Amino acid sequence: MAKPTVALVYQAVQALYHDPDPAGKERASVWLGELQRSMYAWEMADQLLQLKQDVESCYFAAQTMKMKIQTSFFELPPETHIALRDSLLSHIQSLKDLSPIIVTQLALAIADLALQMASWKGCVHTLIEKYSNDVSSMTFLIEILTVLPEEVHSRSLRIGANRRTEIIEDLAYYSSTVVTLLMTCVEKSGSNEKMLIKVFRCLGSWFNLGVLDSNFMANNQLLMVLFQVLQRDETSTNLHEAASDCVCSALYAIENVDTHMPLALQLFQGVLTLETAYHMAVAREDLDKVLNYCRIFTELCETFLETTVKSPGQGMGDLRPLELLLICAGHPQYEVVEISFNFWYRLGENLYKTNDPALHGIFRPYIQRLLHGLARHCQLDPDHEGIPEDTDDFGEFRMRVSDLVKDVIFLVGSMECFSQLYSTLKEGNPPWEVTEAVLFIMAAIAKSVDPENNPTLTEVLEQVVLLPETVHIAVRYTSIELVGEMSEVVDRNPRFLDPVLNYLMKGLREKTLASVAAKAIHNICSVCRDHMAQHFQGLLDIARALDSFALTTEAAVGLLKGTALVLARLPLEKIAECLSDLCAVQVMALKKLLSQDPSNGKAADPTVWLDRLAVIFRHTNPIVENGQTHPCQKVIQEIWPVLSQTLNTHQADNRIVERCCRCLRFAVRCVGKGSASLLQPLVTQMVSVYQVYPHSCFLYLGSILVDEYGMEEGCRQGLLDISLEWQWNSGCSIGFELTLLEQPNGLRNHPDTVDDLFRLATRFVQRSPVTLLSSGIIVHIIQCAIAATTLDHRDANCSVMKFVRDLIHTGVSNDHEDDFELRKQLIGQAMGQHGQQLVTQLMHTCCFCLPPYTLPDVAEVLWEIMVFDRPTSCRWLENALKGLPKETSGGALTVTHKQLTDFHKQVTSAEECKQVCWAIREFTRLFR
Repeated sequence: MAKPTVALVYQAVQALYHDPDPAGKERASVWLGELQRSMYAWEMADQLLQLKQDVESCYFAAQTMKMKIQTSFFELPPETHIALRDSLLSHIQSLKDLSPIIVTQLALAIADLALQMASWKGCVHTLIEKYSNDVSSMTFLIEILTVLPEEVHSRSLRIGANRRTEIIEDLAYYSSTVVTLLMTCVEKSGSNEKMLIKVFRCLGSWFNLGVLDSNFMANNQLLMVLFQVLQRDETSTNLHEAASDCVCSALYAIENVDTHMPLALQLFQGVLTLETAYHMAVAREDLDKVLNYCRIFTELCETFLETTVKSPGQGMGDLRPLELLLICAGHPQYEVVEISFNFWYRLGENLYKTNDPALHGIFRPYIQRLLHGLARHCQLDPDHEGIPEDTDDFGEFRMRVSDLVKDVIFLVGSMECFSQLYSTLKEGNPPWEVTEAVLFIMAAIAKSVDPENNPTLTEVLEQVVLLPETVHIAVRYTSIELVGEMSEVVDRNPRFLDPVLNYLMKGLREKTLASVAAKAIHNICSVCRDHMAQHFQGLLDIARALDSFALTTEAAVGLLKGTALVLARLPLEKIAECLSDLCAVQVMALKKLLSQDPSNGKAADPTVWLDRLAVIFRHTNPIVENGQTHPCQKVIQEIWPVLSQTLNTHQADNRIVERCCRCLRFAVRCVGKGSASLLQPLVTQMVSVYQVYPHSCFLYLGSILVDEYGMEEGCRQGLLDISLEWQWNSGCSIGFELTLLEQPNGLRNHPDTVDDLFRLATRFVQRSPVTLLSSGIIVHIIQCAIAATTLDHRDANCSVMKFVRDLIHTGVSNDHEDDFELRKQLIGQAMGQHGQQLVTQLMHTCCFCLPPYTLPDVAEVLWEIMVFDRPTSCRWLENALKGLPKETSGGALTVTHKQLTDFHKQVTSAEECKQVCWAIREFTRLFR
């Protein structure tokens, strides 16, 4: 990009906001994006801010400044940093009245500069000294002081742990000065609501960073002002939210209660005074305030959770906060009680770990009252028509209730609760919506009730299947769900199998109940496989008529899964015929699609039938003794031509080819080595299609074939030739793999191919390492793996790391195979050639490219390298560490010599992999 004029940039900004033509807006957006990535952005943004022509151009310039400081600060030489700081402070002062969003962007730019500019010492003190006496500057000063602590842990800034520690210590030192300034603002501004909101936001930001002195804050007037605002009935919604956020931040900051005792006590007592204000908000039907109070009560309970469990009812283990949460649970709006769910999960988890019956007894009444409230909240509206919705907000709330009930039911006793719920239905005559809600909660806990010799469970099952068809459709829907959850009871009491299946079949024939009934039948098939064998013909009839029922795709596949599970329990001699019958419908449908003339030049979509075949193959797993022919082998051989033709017809469509490969994968897995006759035609077709359409799913299917046949002497070299070398060579001939290796973003743009390629290579390492290591292709694969370690795609990176780890491990693991010495020699040669490059890349990758969750995989690779050759790996690691940057572009120290040597020692003297992992986690924080 050539250097533009400021007039041209202004014109582009105007087009971005005001051009009536969308294409014009898009062109302006692309051009401005290119400008922001260039060196000219610094100067252009500065000039636009000086010109101060309008809100749009100033906002673009302020945002550009912030973005450049966050992502491209290294572009500026150190001698320009002071001038940049002074310029930004001048801009924010001159633009403070133009727009709050511009002030925020400039405040962020100043904060990000302060965090990276090591030469700007005591920035908080400098700013307060410069602007605190000027009332007109107070708004932007507080904005800077608000975003500064927020940016300390920003992922956009890689300032490193050393600089971060230095900054946090600096902010802690000046924190009391900031709080005093905020209190002065409150005193001077009186009841100015906007200023109060800014003050509370700023205070919350400093609480979140955890740098405020507890003793100082416990006696500070600001805390009193906060609670006064929350107690006042006339407080506006915006101010109430800001004050609530601030109290929640304060409570979160003192989670380690023992070290913050004075402040903890003040907050505890302060929150307890808000009960009256909560009731007033309920009386006024002010839902926003009610939700705020519930957030505060929940945060209070979360903060004092450990204290409450250790000493319930004593001191700050006082149980009144739980009472407050149960008061909130009584609010008619379900959104209120939902706020507290995480606390109840955590309470249940803590009590489960302590496993103290006396302690459980103290909390049992609270959980009972909670469950009672939840059952009421789960009730549908009396005028609700149709079945309960799963996908709307209320449906999602009910699912969360179901999960919570499962987690805390042990405190009450699932049998006791189940019986109580049943008795409310049995003894009373509740309205339909109460009945449905009770059945819903019963379904949530049914699986946790012991099904052995349990008369209540059998009675419930007996009564539910007798429900008349005249009851509300929602009651029938939930009762079917309950029956599905009680499949263990059916398994223990097979006399119920017929009435249960009859009941579910009625549901299956009704449009609105079909899918839930199918899910219940699937559950029964999964649990009662042996008992269901006698009903296989009935299941087969359902499967044949699957599309005559109003089923979702998921429910239809679930039914076929259940049928396949039962099929696998039939006598071996019957399986082949029954499997053929079960597959026949799908095969006929595929044949019909293949015989049709493509409409609009496009063949009809076969994925529904492919997915159904896949689920049948996946779950038909009969027990076959050694030497016996697999009963499914003949059926799969018969189906292969149809699958082959489907694959050919749709070879250009990645989605359909993926489904074909998935179906073939499960077919191969189903019969194992019994699929040998398919190997040659299948691989020939894969190679032929891949040369034209390089779908990565072929690589994955190749890895399945290697897994099944890689140990077979006669197949090893052939598999390597056709699965890795053809893939590489054919890929290169059409420029595809070359693209992966050589283009700047090639790996990043094709993560699926990287994932599947290295899964395939890993299978070779596991099944036939010498074949792979002896081939000419290994050098290319290792080079590609080293390049791909930088990928931050979860699956692709995991596959690459696993390949490298397993590859090196073959030279470490003496599994008494004849080829161990040869493997060790071949790995030694590969490591001699690539070891230094690999270790250097891994260190660079984990410091600058990868998210923390991938570090255990990196640690495993480094550990295997060390186990293979510790003396050489020590030298490689030392060289890799010497190449890491020691300073940030802002002049801050990234890593000290001692930290480098400590890390080297920790890794090279580690006695197990997890020590390497801990060392890497700590070390990489220095660069994040």
